[in-house]
Parts: sequence; C-alpha cells; structure tokens
Amino acid sequence: MRFLSSGPAAPPEADVCLIVEGCYPYVRGGVSTWVDWLIRGNPDLTFAVVAIVPGAGPREIRYALPDNVVAFSDLQLHTDFRSQPWQENARTEETEDVLADQLIALVRGGGLDTFARLVELVNDPARGLTLASLMASPLSWRVTCQMYERLMPHASFLHFFWAWRALFGGLFAVLKAPLPRAKVYHTISTGYAGLLAARAAHETGRPALITEHGIYTNERRVEILMAEWICDTVDKGISLSDERVDLRDIWMQIFDAHALICYQACSRIITLYEDNQRLQKALGAAPTRLAVVANGIDVESFAALPVAGPDQPPTMALIGRVVPIKDVKSYIEAAAILRRRMPDLRALVMGPTDEDPIYFEECLDLVRDLDLGETVVFTGSVKLVEYFSQVHIVVLTSLSEAQPLVILEAGAAGIPCVATDVGSCREILHGRSTEVPRLGEGGAVTPLVSPNDTAEAAERLLRDEALRRSQGEALRTRVRRYYASEDALAAYRETYAHYLAPGRAEATVAGS
Repeated sequence: MRFLSSGPAAPPEADVCLIVEGCYPYVRGGVSTWVDWLIRGNPDLTFAVVAIVPGAGPREIRYALPDNVVAFSDLQLHTDFRSQPWQENARTEETEDVLADQLIALVRGGGLDTFARLVELVNDPARGLTLASLMASPLSWRVTCQMYERLMPHASFLHFFWAWRALFGGLFAVLKAPLPRAKVYHTISTGYAGLLAARAAHETGRPALITEHGIYTNERRVEILMAEWICDTVDKGISLSDERVDLRDIWMQIFDAHALICYQACSRIITLYEDNQRLQKALGAAPTRLAVVANGIDVESFAALPVAGPDQPPTMALIGRVVPIKDVKSYIEAAAILRRRMPDLRALVMGPTDEDPIYFEECLDLVRDLDLGETVVFTGSVKLVEYFSQVHIVVLTSLSEAQPLVILEAGAAGIPCVATDVGSCREILHGRSTEVPRLGEGGAVTPLVSPNDTAEAAERLLRDEALRRSQGEALRTRVRRYYASEDALAAYRETYAHYLAPGRAEATVAGS
C-alpha cells in the first residue's frame, strides 16, 4: 500500500474511509462517478480513500481528488515475489497447520469468526509473518500442498497452485496492509474491499458500512463461468451427486465466503434497489441491517438539452466501458441487424476502451467482419451533455448492472432506453410496483445476449417519433421524481451522522 500525502506527517484521521476496488480514481464512469459524487456532496466531512488495484502496473488518475480527501492510498493485491529469496519462519509446522485450517474454514464459509482468527494469526508479532513469507517460503509451499490435498486432490495441482497464489495472495495483501485511520469505514463492494472493511471493523471497533451497486459475487460468478483461462479438470458428466470440486467451484466459494464476512461485519448494508436485497440475504446478510438508497443524479444538468429530432440520422448509443460484462459484441451484432433495415443508422459506443485492450480489439474485429466501419463509432470517453442532443435512444446490452447512471442521465435528458433485464433497469424503465400514479414505460427491456430482441426494440423507437417522445418524457418524469441527487445525498448524510455521532465512534461490529 502506498500513501500520497502533502508532507512527511501521517495523514489525519478521516471521518470516513471509502474502500473501492477496481474503479475510482483510475477508471472513469459508473461507480467511480458515484464515489466522486459522494465525496463532493459531503464537503463538511473528511475522507480517506483506499483504491484496491491488481498489481504494480502504471495507472493514470482520472479524477482530481476533492479537497476534503485527506488521505489516499493504493492497496496492491499482487506482488511479484519471483526475484526474492524464500523466507523461513520459526515454529513453521504449527503455523502451517493452523494457517491451513483457517484458510480452509474460510473457503467453506466460516464467516466473520474465522476471518477474525485469521487476521490475528497473520498479524501475530510472535509468528513474524510477512507478506513475502506468506507467499514465497517453504511455509507457503506446504500450506498450498496441504490445502490442495484437503480441497481438490482429484484435480490438477498446477492449476490449483496458480489459483491459490491469485486468491490468497490478494487475501494476504489485505490482511497485511496498513489501515488508514477513520471513524467509519465504508466499502463499495464485498470482495477484497469488503474484507478490508471487515478487518478494519474487527481491529478498530469502528463501524463498517457497505453500499453495493451490483452484487459483487454475481458479477464475479459471470466472469468465472465465462473465463477461458480457468481450466476444467474434473469431468462430472451428468452426475448430480458428484461432490468433487473444481477450480471454478473454488473461485466461486471464496467470493461467496468474502461476501458473508463483509455482511457480518457491516452495521448497515445498503443497496440501490430492493431486488438486490433478496440476493444479499441469500449470501448471509442480516435482514435487520438492510437499507435501500437509490442512486441520484443532477437532473438539472440534463434538463435543458435539446432532444434529437427526426431530421437527424437514426442514432443509438451504448454508454459504458468496452469490457466483456457490457457485452458490446451483442450491441454490435444488433447494429448489424438494424443497419440492414436502416442503412443510415449510427451506432455510437461512448466510453473508455483501454480497460480491456484484448476485448476492444475483438470488438473492432467484429465491426470489420460485419462491415460496420461507417456505422459503429467508438468515441472513447466523452462529455454526455455534448452528445445527447445527437442521440435518439440509449442501448445497454450488459450482462450485469446495478442501477446504471447512464439510464438515469439519458432519462433526465428525455431519451428513452433499451436495456437488458439486469439490475434495476426494469424498475427504472417501467416503474416500481409502488409507483402511483403510473408514469408509463420509459423504454424497453430485453433478454440477455439477444441481438435480435435489442434490434427490434431499438427499431420500434427509432422509427416512431411519437413513441420515442412519449417514453422519453415518461422516463424524464420518473427520474426527476425518484432519482434526484439531493435525495440520495440526504440519505447518506443521515447515515454518516448516525455512525459519527458521539458514543458511536467505538461501535461494535454487531451494531445496528
């Protein structure tokens, strides 16, 4: 972990420590925009920010840190230990057995109690364990071998070894990193960020909170099931009773275990919409700690934008990062279907292209293969207010979303949307069950990975100006009524005030 500060003195204690993984301040859009909004919307509070990053590669800060950020640090999950000599520790055999026991218990859903014992074991001064000795020593080798024999001896040891280093290297990095001083710890996901918040709550006695946009474990599950680099080494055939586990099972079990630990440690478990709470409870979240705070946007920033007219070429836009979970390829295929019916179609892809260069190149190849070079345009990161007046509809083909800000922003500008049935997209476009009076549809909801359905829904809106205007205005009204930024900020101000109140600074993990 590296700290950035204005001088040699240690950063002051912050009111709130925000813990983020894989986003702010290095990735634009989405959750990063939300984090920036939250910090700037609470100017009377001070914040520390811990950005969890994969490794030591170069990174560019995409957001200027606000003045009320008093400490900023990276937590690097993976370090290259290949050039370092192996380290040995005293009492190796006893430590080996205890460490393997606790790690296996964690994988099998041991929860916060197991995690607390692991924190104390790894940071016990008498054992002298360093990150290097946990990852590059005879001890780490024997722990790996012991866990392999007890978890999946029927599968490939080589594949298990590299998975172990990836999964537990990140865990050990979280356990050994210095903790910023704060009165409240607020994580924006489960996973490694959630583990750091759980550790902070355990070690400091200060409250921990979580705001989940998407359900982290579900997003990781999609990635794990799609991952070609995870080898399947156990052939279960069609058996339903085969209890052997393979690498994909181990990966998913560990992320489920991380979620349970985080939920048990957090005093308040916030999400953006009610349907997420069903998944949180299934992963171990206590119903009494659950709360919903919908995302909010500055509706006035988009209210005065002109709406694209019928005299402009039919234009749709996917707004988001060019990464697999956004399923940009389905969008491109939908554009190919639609272009055959609407030759002057423009299909914009507005968002950063540098997060997954291999996937971006695959998207470019698909555009070339489908002869869409004059139709599909990758704009990179842009200011939406400069493009919305050219866009008739916004399209999302994502495999997973939470509460997409781009739909709210498009709605505030009066632009209807076509979105896959993920996260709160249906709730935003069609309204909550409790919406009175009913405001009408603000667009269409389509199945996942269905270019034909996406193309048909987009065509209906692009060809029918009256429908487009009607649905755009319905969405604009809904966003203004239920998703205003100030309402969301007020909810977080109240939450922070509750946990920062005198007498709550030393709240227990089991706090309300």
